[in-house]
Amino acid sequence: KTTDGSVIPVKELLMEAIGKKYLDKGDLVVCVIDGSVGMGYKSLMFVFEVDKILFNISTHHLAENVNPNVMETLLDIALELSQEGREDKKVGTAFIIGDKSEILSYTKQLIINPFTSYPDTSKNVLDPMLRETIKEFSQLDGAFIIHNDGTIISCGTYLDVDTKKTNLSYGYGTRHRNCAALTGEVNCVAIVVSRSGGKITVFKEGKAVLRL
Repeated sequence: KTTDGSVIPVKELLMEAIGKKYLDKGDLVVCVIDGSVGMGYKSLMFVFEVDKILFNISTHHLAENVNPNVMETLLDIALELSQEGREDKKVGTAFIIGDKSEILSYTKQLIINPFTSYPDTSKNVLDPMLRETIKEFSQLDGAFIIHNDGTIISCGTYLDVDTKKTNLSYGYGTRHRNCAALTGEVNCVAIVVSRSGGKITVFKEGKAVLRL
């Protein structure tokens, strides 16, 4: 078992290689790390497949200011919600990822924040034990606010942002427009799951940069 964060530099290297077109979707990468790195192991070997999620994160520069494992995990959860819903019901939700000090000035809490009583060490999206909790709370109205390192700040959160500058085509609802507008104001990324069609849209700098 690797120590927390030990694969992050490797993921960042892979993403840079994808961005420079050294690697392509479907490629397999084997990485061997010796004990001199100081991880507490004699040696480590990682095998990565350049899958669809990793490729899209890299080509659209979605992890520039975010832990790449956090972005990968949230996209994976969003895909599960879009395909499976929750309790046989379609789910619409949004994940806002960025610096909490910048994002929170544009938010209002719709309900009592379920994550208030959680210590930071117990509310990170990288914790596999939290995955079902995130999917359960995705049924609440509002968005998840998530710090760059994956710490969940709140859910059921209303985005209080001016959408007049948002230039989106018809067919996008209020959730999409608010998320797009926020990414235009703050250096953050928004992952939106549509309740009506289950489609996933990723917004950055006020624009839809990826659809899944």
